Amino acid sequence: MGTQANRDFATLLDELIAARDELEPSGPAPTIPFDYLAVADELHSGRIRVAEDAVEAEYRDVFGEDAIKITPEPAVAELPIATDPQAIAAELGLDKANPAEFTRIRRRFAFANHPDRVAPHLREHAMLRMKVANVLIDEACKRAIRRSRR
Repeated sequence: MGTQANRDFATLLDELIAARDELEPSGPAPTIPFDYLAVADELHSGRIRVAEDAVEAEYRDVFGEDAIKITPEPAVAELPIATDPQAIAAELGLDKANPAEFTRIRRRFAFANHPDRVAPHLREHAMLRMKVANVLIDEACKRAIRRSRR
């Protein structure tokens, strides 16, 4: 690099890049083929399970004698959520809602039960729940409109 006082910015950048290129190896940067989205999908799918014994062993390896005994929580079986229209209607609370709340109820239910937000093995079940809920909300809207016209 020169020591001229009146250099323009582009010239300075060119000199800095040239100096950097002289110091760095010219080969391509190493890459690791890795699909971050696939890993995130797997982690959120619910299909990955880690045995409690493996976790406890790793914990003991790291902390040695200072490690405390891990007591596993009792396993909770995944109960299928009801698809019965009466159960979903009770969950939605349509009987207590006024017509202005139906959109909010639909969004809240979709946020909690949408097929894209559950593990892949529960998606069909979630899709059925969404269909039933949407029909129930649509019917409640129609009833509210008919009542208001009277």
